[in-house]
Amino acid sequence: MITSTMPKRVQILKHKFSTSIGLPFKELLPEAAIIEIISELKIKYRCRLFDPIVTLWAFLSQVLDADKSCRNAVSRIIAHLVGEGVELPSTDTSAYCQARIRLPEKFLEKLFYKVALGLEEKVIEEYLWCGREVKVLDGSNVSMPDTLSNQKEYPQHKNQSCGCGFPIAKIGVLFNIATGAVIALVIDVFNTHDIQLARKLYEFLKPGDVLLGDRAYECICGFS
Repeated sequence: MITSTMPKRVQILKHKFSTSIGLPFKELLPEAAIIEIISELKIKYRCRLFDPIVTLWAFLSQVLDADKSCRNAVSRIIAHLVGEGVELPSTDTSAYCQARIRLPEKFLEKLFYKVALGLEEKVIEEYLWCGREVKVLDGSNVSMPDTLSNQKEYPQHKNQSCGCGFPIAKIGVLFNIATGAVIALVIDVFNTHDIQLARKLYEFLKPGDVLLGDRAYECICGFS
């Protein structure tokens, strides 16, 4: 049986994280798990306050926080350090912003999959449909900062005049309906068809999975 309380639980957790003090993701995403991936990817970093671990914890909180400013993210780090008996850093946000930029995309991607798979392993029988896992396929569009590199990689819509629009990308995601976690994500230029993105996600399905999607994916032969 698939529960219908998932959205409510997500909202409760989101509210809890956004109203908490300090770095709540420290408990959910232990330092050891992050270091394991850093070691796998052989990522080198200096021993400083804004290392990949603290920066990631702050970044995740920033995404869910009602106040998404970098200043608020730094304030969370300071609140976290108050009880640690160490010298508190400046409230200046430049070091944090630079550290966030330094987070390797591959590092985030690896961590992303590790968390999703870990949640799947904990799914019990009652959350399956007829004993099968249900995976949901969906797509959307996202805009991003108007930089030369973004415009080159993800050009704005052709109907927009040069300098009057933002780079736009098409994303496709596959998530587990039982855990609510995204299993895989692909990104391409704006005019990419949903079926093209879906083909890239097919490799993340397992034998026996049930795939659920809207009418954009009605051509099931697209997965052959």
